[in-house]
Amino acid sequence: MRIIFAGGGTGGHLYPAVAIAEQVLKLEPNAVVSFVGTEKGIESTEIPKLGYTLHIISAVSLKRGFSPKTLFENLKFPFRFYESLNECKRLLFQEEPDVVVGTGGFVSAPVVWQAQQWGIPTLIQEQNAKPGLATRWLARRADEVHLSFLESLDYFDRDEVFVTGNPTRELKVYPKAEACDFFGIDAMRKTLLVFGGSLGARSINRAVAAWLEQALERFNVIWQTGKLDFESIAERVGKRKNLWLGAFIDRMDYAYSAADLVLCRAGASTLAELCNLGMAAVLVPYPFAAANHQVHNAAALAAQGAAEMILDKDIGSTSAKQKIFDLMENDEQRLAMRANAKKHARPNAALKIARRVIRLAKDYQMQDSED
Repeated sequence: MRIIFAGGGTGGHLYPAVAIAEQVLKLEPNAVVSFVGTEKGIESTEIPKLGYTLHIISAVSLKRGFSPKTLFENLKFPFRFYESLNECKRLLFQEEPDVVVGTGGFVSAPVVWQAQQWGIPTLIQEQNAKPGLATRWLARRADEVHLSFLESLDYFDRDEVFVTGNPTRELKVYPKAEACDFFGIDAMRKTLLVFGGSLGARSINRAVAAWLEQALERFNVIWQTGKLDFESIAERVGKRKNLWLGAFIDRMDYAYSAADLVLCRAGASTLAELCNLGMAAVLVPYPFAAANHQVHNAAALAAQGAAEMILDKDIGSTSAKQKIFDLMENDEQRLAMRANAKKHARPNAALKIARRVIRLAKDYQMQDSED
């Protein structure tokens, strides 16, 4: 059984593929799993670290905007896409996959499309509440489409579309006292967890820095700044009681276990983790995400009472600070948010999709042997 995963560029597209691949190999240890990516995407460094084979292609994306430079670059897109299709033809001929799984990012489009042209089964996994144009285009001929949000069903008018959830890493829940001890903070106090990804979120960092002293008078803060802002913030803040400050959090399982409220971006993988763990959260969508995905993701949870949303332009306001402080004091509201988030939990998403991938592969093998 040979399976190719096509998805990357960002961790949001890559890590769901990795989660599915891990479950496939647990169920079918002899399966041959490989990934397709580009030299510039996160997959170029992460996939080799994980021990998987990575096939590099020269896929490119359409640029957003209407500047002369952007329009000139987009004029080249059809020729570059055609070139990537030729690379995919050679790759599929060489690897002879039984199924191709697309998890998004521009790298997935030529691989999935070419597999469909050749009659190779394809499965698409969409992380965001509002599916991108490429997903909707490829979904027309995909054997199966798996969504993360119920709201996404409105974008598809076909059978074989399932709301399975977004595959994520498995995170263990620890007693709060143990988790707080890991960060050197007081377990008897409530804890706010702040993070914005590996690079950080500058708007969130600036807001937290402005009201940190007031916050520490009331509760603990675990603050992942990201690597871009860490040195300047660490120099400005110094060491504080009831504060853990770092560029990265290696143990997110401990961080979530210690937290009473989370302040973060609204990437699909982050939201899946929050829901699986039943976390109360204030979401600040990244305003420059493709197709405004993060705003749609956050709005979907906020509409269900599973989170609060504050727009990036407003996070530095007094009202935003007050909303966060009020939530930290309001046990009843946080408990309601946790319960509503848990309703969206789909912790077995990776396993369920892996089973569907394996079924598609076996059906294809059987059909191939009959032919």
